[in-house]
Amino acid sequence: QVQPVESGGGLVQPGGSLRLSCATSGFTLGYYAIGWFRQAPGKEREGVSCISSSDRNTDYADSVKGRFTISRDNAKNTVYLQMNNLKPEDTAVYYCATRYSAGSMWCPLDSSAMNYWGKGTLVTVSS
Repeated sequence: QVQPVESGGGLVQPGGSLRLSCATSGFTLGYYAIGWFRQAPGKEREGVSCISSSDRNTDYADSVKGRFTISRDNAKNTVYLQMNNLKPEDTAVYYCATRYSAGSMWCPLDSSAMNYWGKGTLVTVSS
């Protein structure tokens, strides 16, 4: 069973940093594209960042470019989202999602394209 599990959320002050982790089990991470999505209260879910199965392609929402970095460690079956210079508007539940796409540069920020979802981790940016 494909099951991503997010961790690393918490309360941080504006300007601070957090690193989210998406641990996967039940499948070979190297064959899957991974995306990070977030949903703030009262707002629709939005794509934050993605990385292709080939590792050769990444993408970011304009709102996080230059502040967030996505990476993957296939040996540890884990994908990371390093978030720096956090802002109050980054407050949301962050979800990790995946879809099989072996050998591809496909990297979706569209949540409807993903098959398997974690339960999310809450990030709160507040002073």
